[in-house]
Amino acid sequence: MAVSDAKDGAFAGSMSSGSAMEELDLEITQTQRELAEIDLLLGQSKGELDKLTQRNATITAHLQQIQNQIDDVPAPDIRVAYDAALEAQQRLVVMRGQFEKLHSDKARLERQLQVLKKVKEAGSTEAKPQESARSTQNSIEVMIQAQEQERQRLSRQMHDGPAQALSNFILQTEIALRLFEVDQEQARQELNSLKAAASSTFQKVRDFIFDLRPMMLDDLGLVPTIKRYADYLVEKMGVEIAVSVTGSERRLEPYIEVVVFRAVQELLSNNALHAQATNIKVQLDITEHQVRASVEDNGRGFDMHAVPSEAELTLKAIRERMDLLGGTFDMDSAAGQGARFAFVVPAEAKAPIP
Repeated sequence: MAVSDAKDGAFAGSMSSGSAMEELDLEITQTQRELAEIDLLLGQSKGELDKLTQRNATITAHLQQIQNQIDDVPAPDIRVAYDAALEAQQRLVVMRGQFEKLHSDKARLERQLQVLKKVKEAGSTEAKPQESARSTQNSIEVMIQAQEQERQRLSRQMHDGPAQALSNFILQTEIALRLFEVDQEQARQELNSLKAAASSTFQKVRDFIFDLRPMMLDDLGLVPTIKRYADYLVEKMGVEIAVSVTGSERRLEPYIEVVVFRAVQELLSNNALHAQATNIKVQLDITEHQVRASVEDNGRGFDMHAVPSEAELTLKAIRERMDLLGGTFDMDSAAGQGARFAFVVPAEAKAPIP
């Protein structure tokens, strides 16, 4: 999506409302086209992923047989088996990463399309076109900045974690291959170490994928995903997080589930909002026509007139999203008294949970 073009063109205050609407229509059409292309790629990637998964399972089973009979298997055969297993795992990890990225891109474009449609709807009824354009521009700028900040954080974590670990895997593999010629027992220890490191790295990659777009949000819905994310943060942050749900637990429209989950996710994961907190409470209330959510902690809090800089963009982006959907966002905090964040968003039910 040509964000800079939209920013400099359609949303400039000096442009006419007609021109802005035309640019919005172009953006909506382009986004819909990109969504159709991603759906096609997802179908193709799913077929390839299934094939690679089956191949990896077959190779893994063969490798297990070799491990059970390693004293009787010639070193060249062991090397060939491990090379094949490593190649299969690498291809599978790459394909899974591509598949998850496509899902993430699709979710992002769906959210973007919803926002563009809301902006168009708001712009068509706005009595002051220039004021509406400036407000829309500010909203989009805030959301883009928040998205880019999150991408930068994940990029740094990927570089310092899995990317570095993969480089070490290559080195460890080369060491193990050379050791097969002189000391098979030492080579076996190196491979066990490599396996443990690969398992740890794989878990980190899964955590990154969950941060980007948890698949269970599509499969199971809002409430199970929030509970799973809270459990993940308990292990990661070492704080107690309690999630309580009232009202009617059911599936909502996908874009509503995404908006609510992302808001709760950002509120929970922003350490600046929960400085020195040992207990965080998440309350979710799903009624017939709206979703209420709150995140409350017992941390040191902050001055409402001096929001921590690390959290300011996150809070502003959440508020903008709620405003676009006709909802509200409030927060209450004071130094030494913890903090509470709450939002309400309209929501029509999609279907009851079976």
